[in-house]
Amino acid sequence: MFAYTDFMKATGFDQRPDFSRMGLTLLVASALILAIRTARWPATLDENLVSPELDQEIDYAVLLATRTLFRLLKHKESMFPSRREPRYAPGEEEDPA
Repeated sequence: MFAYTDFMKATGFDQRPDFSRMGLTLLVASALILAIRTARWPATLDENLVSPELDQEIDYAVLLATRTLFRLLKHKESMFPSRREPRYAPGEEEDPA
């Protein structure tokens, strides 16, 4: 701590989802959705790698994976990695509400 700040006293801990570890989950889920949705597409090679249809499918796969992840977090938070975050007592200048 800095010399000019007050020491904050931890009064307990809260279990919160560890969002920093969920990026890989979102990436894998998006890739699986994209693979399933595009499995019947013909295999073509585009020199510029520009395909509006594929870009649209990627955006939709990410949207589906994100919505599913947050819906699961809302209802089944215990399924995901979590971490303990300290809960601090309010300082003298802070409103306890």
